[in-house]
Amino acid sequence: MAFQPVEYQAEASPLLHDDKENVWTPLYSHDCSFTPDIFGKVMRNLILNPNLNSSFLARADITLDAPYTDDGVYDPVPVLLDVAGFALNTVMIRCLIPRNPLLDKPMDQTCLIYSQKGESETKSLVIYLPHFKSPSESPFYHPAVHGIAFLHTFNSESQQGQVSIHYSFFESAPKTEAVQRTGLHLLRILHKHGNGLLNGYVKKVHHDVVLPQAKTQQTYAKLKTMYAKDLITSWVEVTDPAKHVFEDLGIAAFLIELWAEMYPNGDKWPGFVDIGCGNGLLTHILIQEGYTGWGFDARKRKSWDTYSPKTRENLKELVLIPSIIQSHNESTSNKPELTNEKDNIQGTHPGTFPKGTFIISNHADELTPWTPILANLSESPFIAIPCCSHNLTGARFRAPPSKDAGVSSSAYASLVAWVSKLAIDCGWDLEKEMLRIPSTRKECLLGRRRILPFSEVDVENVIVAYGGASGWEENALKLVKVGPRGH
Repeated sequence: MAFQPVEYQAEASPLLHDDKENVWTPLYSHDCSFTPDIFGKVMRNLILNPNLNSSFLARADITLDAPYTDDGVYDPVPVLLDVAGFALNTVMIRCLIPRNPLLDKPMDQTCLIYSQKGESETKSLVIYLPHFKSPSESPFYHPAVHGIAFLHTFNSESQQGQVSIHYSFFESAPKTEAVQRTGLHLLRILHKHGNGLLNGYVKKVHHDVVLPQAKTQQTYAKLKTMYAKDLITSWVEVTDPAKHVFEDLGIAAFLIELWAEMYPNGDKWPGFVDIGCGNGLLTHILIQEGYTGWGFDARKRKSWDTYSPKTRENLKELVLIPSIIQSHNESTSNKPELTNEKDNIQGTHPGTFPKGTFIISNHADELTPWTPILANLSESPFIAIPCCSHNLTGARFRAPPSKDAGVSSSAYASLVAWVSKLAIDCGWDLEKEMLRIPSTRKECLLGRRRILPFSEVDVENVIVAYGGASGWEENALKLVKVGPRGH
């Protein structure tokens, strides 16, 4: 059903009446076919995820979620309304958290959920009451109104209904085109999500599986405030600075909170290694935040010289030649070009690290499928964020599509599924997280727990099962000759 709302006339009578004598001005209505149950689910989801309504908002922290009782004592204290003809069922308070805390402050808001049941008609009502007393206190991401109401009416006989939005205006801030446009937008989102749920929409992407959203977003906001401006203004690569800076700040925030969980109070911190570190930005941020570690790449980037001395001394120009394949490679005596290349490069690394070193593989391309294998060899945890598709020889290839039901057959989804299966075959109890970063390549594979002991996995057999690594050394050394990529 296309979105074709009906605007109420200016002289339309209020449909809602409360005990505080607020005037509830109806703005727009729209016919719908979704039930009260769907309306309730959609509204609760919108309460929990205000970012669905506004890109200026990061999230909502729920500070109260309780059934309403006449003698209830609530902490914190909500703003309550008695609406004529409706029963108040649920009382919630949410704190709206802006995406950029430098632009405005968080705001508390009471959310009240009501119902009214008739013989054939059911009405459901949700009211938002911001905790400010004048329009001048309204943050930029919220309309300067006293309250917002969403009314759903549904006839069980005709199986048809209507949704509408209503504002309670401050006397000093009457209706304007701006707040009216916001109301239209809010009704559009409600209508869209209601129809989606009615038509069997199933959410395919699940965020915040590994870590709570609030933790990573708070850390991200802190890192963004501390580093973003200087990093963007000092950017020397040809790539988009904002994209790379915000992307790596988001990944750093995720890692910092993950490590806080894995190594509480910094206990037994093993250090990290960022393999295929590219521009070195993620390594730099983590080192600036006090984490010991280093990164390496086949080609030095211009950015490396712009970082702090501590970061610079921990960025290395190295080509990774896994030790496990070196003894099985053909003799290079009949390959003079390859031998000459090895003589001319800065150095190689065998891909083994001190036991427990946390391995980071962020858009590491050729090293992505090697990541769980290297983690096995060093008995180390890892994260891998796949990007471009390469096999274990270092050559570009199209990973076979997953046979699992519901998995996309796109090149990226196939790569993620292929690397995931490889990691599981290496004995990892693999976790997945869809990171909140400005990239289409945001799926994170996390290995921190084992299904099988390291000793029970024959890594050489895994390499053979996934096509072998013949040609890796030659392809890896070619990276020294080509120009650096975008990351």
